[in-house]
Amino acid sequence: MNQLAQFDAWSAGQNYEQYMGRWSRQIAAKFLPWLAPPESARWLEIGCGTGAFTAHILGKCAPRSVLAIDASKDFVAYAQAQVIDQRVRFETADAAKLPAPDASVDVVASALVLNFVPDRIAALAEMKRVLRPEGLLGFYVWDYPGGGMGFIDAFWKAAMEIDPQAAELDEARRFPFCTRDGLAKLCREAGIAATVEPIGIETVFSDFEAFWQPFTLGAGPAPGYCMKLPEDQRADLKAKLARKLGAKGPIRLVGRAWAAKAIVNG
Repeated sequence: MNQLAQFDAWSAGQNYEQYMGRWSRQIAAKFLPWLAPPESARWLEIGCGTGAFTAHILGKCAPRSVLAIDASKDFVAYAQAQVIDQRVRFETADAAKLPAPDASVDVVASALVLNFVPDRIAALAEMKRVLRPEGLLGFYVWDYPGGGMGFIDAFWKAAMEIDPQAAELDEARRFPFCTRDGLAKLCREAGIAATVEPIGIETVFSDFEAFWQPFTLGAGPAPGYCMKLPEDQRADLKAKLARKLGAKGPIRLVGRAWAAKAIVNG
């Protein structure tokens, strides 16, 4: 495991839900109308995580079927327990080796996952392979470079004040392609002519303790880093954030993603 990936502790489904899942559901509710998928479609979802996006597909898009995959067995098990529907099947699989035949699905979608896929070009090639002619491809990622996930951006800026090496773990630095131009370039390199647009929400915390608590759960890069800090440094980080954001609530911060969609002809 490399020095950066050691903090990407995504396997704990319940902890991830408290950290990011609730915001994932809100952005999914805006992404799907923008994607405008057809009804009775055969879907393949890449990176199902806790099943939040899967549930939105099932509830809002009237799919014929959904194959939802994730590289984490723990996440697949969690999603299976949360999303009960005869139209969906969950599998543990790699985004660069999708468990579907050529030209077998109508819609391929990925929610907040592509930045964690090691070979994004290979993953996009696989999406193209499994899509039927005129199939729909859509995905979105948080706007880390633009500070689009405000509570994560605030965390890393405060962390860097007490530990300059934290800069190496900041998603804004790790995922510089998560911009309008970056996604458009990535799609062009994969031979996909995509439309890229922003989708936004507001992340609201009732008070500072509600803001801080998810960072103590260990699920995700920032929480993983936070819980590996010595206790005195963690207390210093908490106090610094409280001063910056205010100890009382509510705390309101931006949540912005960049979304891409394309009709793919193979």
